[in-house]
Amino acid sequence: MTARGDIRLRSGNQMVVEGALRAGCRFFSGYPITPASEIYREMTLRLQARGDVAIGAPDEISALCYCIGASQRGVKAMTATSGPGWALMIEAFQYALMTETPVVVAVVQRLGPSTGGATQGAQGDVLLAEFATSGGYTVPVFAPSTPGECFALTVQAFNWAEALRTPVVLLSDKEVGMTYEALDLGALPDVPVVARPQAVGDGYRAVAFTAPDEVPPFAPVGGPLKVTLTGSAHNKDGWLRKNDPETLDVLRHLEAKIAARAGDLALVTEDLDADADTLVVSYGITARAAREAVRLARAAGRRVSFVGLLTLFPVPADALRAAVGPAKRVVVAEENLGGLYRRVLAGALPGVELAGVNKLGGMIRPAEIVEAL
Repeated sequence: MTARGDIRLRSGNQMVVEGALRAGCRFFSGYPITPASEIYREMTLRLQARGDVAIGAPDEISALCYCIGASQRGVKAMTATSGPGWALMIEAFQYALMTETPVVVAVVQRLGPSTGGATQGAQGDVLLAEFATSGGYTVPVFAPSTPGECFALTVQAFNWAEALRTPVVLLSDKEVGMTYEALDLGALPDVPVVARPQAVGDGYRAVAFTAPDEVPPFAPVGGPLKVTLTGSAHNKDGWLRKNDPETLDVLRHLEAKIAARAGDLALVTEDLDADADTLVVSYGITARAAREAVRLARAAGRRVSFVGLLTLFPVPADALRAAVGPAKRVVVAEENLGGLYRRVLAGALPGVELAGVNKLGGMIRPAEIVEAL
């Protein structure tokens, strides 16, 4: 363990790498793309130096497919990309969801759509990350705002991918990923590391559960047990089927196992005033401006609360409803057009006025949030 007081300059991207290594990642594949290329470089250097595997892929589709294959062999795996690469990965990501393959995808957002602005930050991939799959399935999405959170949430992303046998998105942004800051490496949280449940004994079925929210035990491809994994609708043996009752139960199970643990997945930071008339909500780099805006507003005599979202999906609805308290207004600050996450919160916070602070082409300043209050 590093001693407390070991202050170093570290970027968010570098701390994603540190989190992945702490979580036990032994395989990385990627394709260079700004602003995620530092993760690609650092993971390649670090994994190869210790005898693990890092592979440059010919494209983003192949990168995620390589990671899925490594995970199906039983190895913790991760890739990293930005918006255009994420768009290419979506079909393989759905295959990982359907086959219940643990894998972590770090998406470092930049200005879009299409190839957009490679060196310009944004928070425009929120809905694309969550709603990339057909069928309305909940994909766990974590959103760090500091290098320290990049470390902790990367470990959490691996832990939940393993515990739930699901793909997970770590949704960073250009400013969080590429900005270097002083960080006490000795003060990093000691997040316990989780491994996927393993199948033992006879009677193995690819999707073995009795209750819909159970997570089936894992058996590696190429091991002693015969493993069948298909991206098509399948029964509990992994055999391709259509609309028989067992296949439909498997499809419902994919959502039930996430929904049953939504409360445990919900991670937020809070600075609450029990008598606040307004709650400010934000995530990523904008959460830092929002926290400062709340400090300035309080100095001017306003009663304001703040919630920083570390989990975007499943929506931390209970935590948000508790934080609203007597407040009648929620201001959501995010660097995108029209308020992407604000649209999501409309269903989670009925009866509350929702306002937004939004911007394209630049970070939102604390003064802009204060003005909105």
